[in-house]
Amino acid sequence: MRLSQRQTKIVDLVRKEGFVSIDFLAQHFRMTPQTIRRDINDLCGKGLLRRYHGGAGLPSSVENTSYGTRQVMNLREKRAIARLVASHIPDDASLFMNIGTTTEEIASALLHHKGLRIITNNLNVANILLRNDTFEVIVAGGVVRNRDRAVVGETAIDFISQFKVDFGIIGISGIDLDGTLLDFDYREVRVAQAILRNSRSVFLAADHSKFGRNAMVRLGNIADIDVLFTDQEPPEEILPVLEAGDVLVCTPQQDGPAD
Repeated sequence: MRLSQRQTKIVDLVRKEGFVSIDFLAQHFRMTPQTIRRDINDLCGKGLLRRYHGGAGLPSSVENTSYGTRQVMNLREKRAIARLVASHIPDDASLFMNIGTTTEEIASALLHHKGLRIITNNLNVANILLRNDTFEVIVAGGVVRNRDRAVVGETAIDFISQFKVDFGIIGISGIDLDGTLLDFDYREVRVAQAILRNSRSVFLAADHSKFGRNAMVRLGNIADIDVLFTDQEPPEEILPVLEAGDVLVCTPQQDGPAD
């Protein structure tokens, strides 16, 4: 999924303000209201905004964008983040990997490693990692969600809690600008919390679209993680939280071009 520069800026404005009118956007971008309406309709169709009378607001805080849409959304950025995360994982390490399309890209980026031991509640991640016969892949038990092949529930939490691993690699649906990590499914969040508790180092992989995105279930705070991997410098509002939590921020720009 590719957005025009104007569409990207529209999404950023809505996330900052909560709601913007078509008249405001037309004046701001010096475009006709008809052009702005087409942009809004396109962004709503992609699940990035919600259409209201006279303008657009944030999408639902209780329902995530469809899995198929998330698979292609910001794919280039996710792959750049995935390569960066993989470069910080040594051979013969133990990992947790949770649910999400970004963690699936990380799984693909890890295939050139050797001797990894991975515990996951994501059947898509497990299927990708099985291509490397030097890996040992351990899948948590529990309830499998049809829409994204994620394993959730009390059994998955109990299983994760039996391990203590080198790295916990997690994705997230939204990051509030006060540093709160947010997601849509409390069962998914509880598994991620178990990963945080049982990892020596926690890596959060999140592209720029996750900052300021709304969701209703609190996972924790960004200060609870050790390293944030993202594709752009985080918004200024969240920088004091990252500094106070001594969170290292890594972007592809620091390590060279994404492609």
